[in-house]
Amino acid sequence: MNIISKFTVGSEEGISDLITIIDASVYALHQELVPEKDIKKHIEEDIDPRKMINDLNDLSNQLIITYSDDQPVGYSILKSGVSHPSLSEEKRATEMSFVILPEFNSPEIRESLWKKSRSAASFTDIIWINMMTNDPLLEFLKESGFSVAADTTAGPFHLPSHILQLEISKKQEKQRFY
Repeated sequence: MNIISKFTVGSEEGISDLITIIDASVYALHQELVPEKDIKKHIEEDIDPRKMINDLNDLSNQLIITYSDDQPVGYSILKSGVSHPSLSEEKRATEMSFVILPEFNSPEIRESLWKKSRSAASFTDIIWINMMTNDPLLEFLKESGFSVAADTTAGPFHLPSHILQLEISKKQEKQRFY
């Protein structure tokens, strides 16, 4: 299995790969909790490729897609300068989305996407994620150093979630790069 995580631009191909993952992951994450017709309606009406292209062409946003044997299987979106009320306003925050399709949720794929995402966010003080409580990646992120900062809701259906945060130690960063 050939696994690669790489930065992707808001091109037609990049957006197509992203939408493929989003559609499948929205369905997989919500199928036990939300009626199928509501999920399909959300996918058809609320996932807008033009808006995604505009978002990804904002220089403060970065998209990383993980491929397994050339098939898109996960993504991370980093939005720098975006904070959450439960986090310290004195620190630079970066919001992260972190998604892997359930059938590809393996240690190798998680590590590939996490390492690339973590490296891309080395400039910030805090990485935060709004992660649904039923997301299978929740435990991986906690094992990677994230802690729960607040309880809230997430996604188009406002289901229970946690605001997870990871404080970036600048001392560790300097040691890592020298």
